[in-house]
Amino acid sequence: MSTPFGRSAPVPVLKLGDVLLVTLQGELHDGMAEQLQQDITERISQSGVTGLVIDISGVEIVDSFLGRVLAEIASVARLLAARTVLAGMRPAVAITLVELGLTLPGLVTALDVDRALELLKETTPATPPAFEGGP
Repeated sequence: MSTPFGRSAPVPVLKLGDVLLVTLQGELHDGMAEQLQQDITERISQSGVTGLVIDISGVEIVDSFLGRVLAEIASVARLLAARTVLAGMRPAVAITLVELGLTLPGLVTALDVDRALELLKETTPATPPAFEGGP
């Protein structure tokens, strides 16, 4: 059994400006999902980012546990003043989530990471409204 802080770092959490990018690949067992939730929460609170993108394009199956963890990550991020966008959801994953009755509250979705980053730029309240151009 591995320790909760054993750093095999299965899921990288990258900082891109004021956004954290998390890319999930393959299956994410329950222990890894819980560790990811802790890691993301710590990184948001330490870095002060305003956005979080979770890229699930490499995930083929989202069960009810992982769906709940993703929703909880978004809720915690929101409490820490960061918006969450879930990017790259496959059609089969979307169908499974609907069949399981999971609505993923607090999660906005985007087709890919680029669109997720654009969405965060458009909706970040900290962005000055008229930085370019002037009066």
